[in-house]
Amino acid sequence: MHLEGHALSPNYERHVRRKRLFLLGLAGACLLMVVFSVSRGAVSIPVADVVSTLLGGGEAKWRIIVLNIRLPQTLAALIAGGGLSLAGAVMQSALRNPLGSPFTLGLSNAAAFGAAFSIIVLGTGSMQSSAVNAVTIVNPWLTTGAAFLASLLCMGVVLVISSVTRGMPDGMILAGVALSSLFTAGTMFLQYFADDSQIAATVFWTFGDVSRASWRDIPLMGGLLAAAFLLFFLRRFDLNAVDCGDETALSLGVSASRIRMEAMVVTSLLSAVMVALLGVIGFVGLVCPHMLRRFLGSDHRFLIPGSVLMGGLLLLAADTVARLAFAPRTLPVSVFTAFLGAPVFLALITRRRRT
Repeated sequence: MHLEGHALSPNYERHVRRKRLFLLGLAGACLLMVVFSVSRGAVSIPVADVVSTLLGGGEAKWRIIVLNIRLPQTLAALIAGGGLSLAGAVMQSALRNPLGSPFTLGLSNAAAFGAAFSIIVLGTGSMQSSAVNAVTIVNPWLTTGAAFLASLLCMGVVLVISSVTRGMPDGMILAGVALSSLFTAGTMFLQYFADDSQIAATVFWTFGDVSRASWRDIPLMGGLLAAAFLLFFLRRFDLNAVDCGDETALSLGVSASRIRMEAMVVTSLLSAVMVALLGVIGFVGLVCPHMLRRFLGSDHRFLIPGSVLMGGLLLLAADTVARLAFAPRTLPVSVFTAFLGAPVFLALITRRRRT
């Protein structure tokens, strides 16, 4: 449906302008948080030196810290947060389930099981004594592939249960809880037969943390996020139709089942890659889309880019707090995302029960 030749109402134009300004504000906040995050840590770096280093100048001592340590961690937080948030937003729309996210539907624990299988059984992970990159994934492609297959298996089961229960949200959430427990049990089973170094690597890996990211991981994560973003943005009107219901989507010429399957496969791969490389980071995919809907509504023209920006901003802010709150100790970022996400999750359940 096109509106060529028809004037848009001033109210609609103001409505769209406000949403675009909100997205620009999020982008600006992300840039400011990047500079602040890179400048803060065990060694504080003046903001002017951070900017100079990012622009290609700066002193040698600052370049080592910024380019080799903090910038990869910062970019990993932005990309992982954006990817998990985007996956959550698309899942909630495609499944028409406001509680849908990679974490609540069991994808994170399934991907964790796949990665643990790769680390323990296939020998792709090891524990080092160095504080930097304490867990090394020797073959990230194999680990990511194992995580993806486990994640895809989990989502397939969820979709089957969804068709049996006719898409009831409670049935899907309960299925996610059950599958999370099942894959967690599988991970524990593998750990029981692992040696000390493998157990240490697996346990440390399950603490979702962006500090283990390196420049080697950024192209894989960033490329996948860019591809997923482009795909979903091209499907933004189809997702709007599916969000209104299967019958409405069909009347508009949109195959809800095809869009749903396409969305689930891509979001499974997206979340699997993030979890395989950084560990389990929960609730980002649940919290950010709901926060955004309060400001942007459910229009995927704005929700999709907003989810990427809000997710990156939230995870980067959480990682910055994790580094500074108990300095010189650095806590895993998953601790802070859980503290934020768990109350929101409970509030959503309570609100749905009341309605």
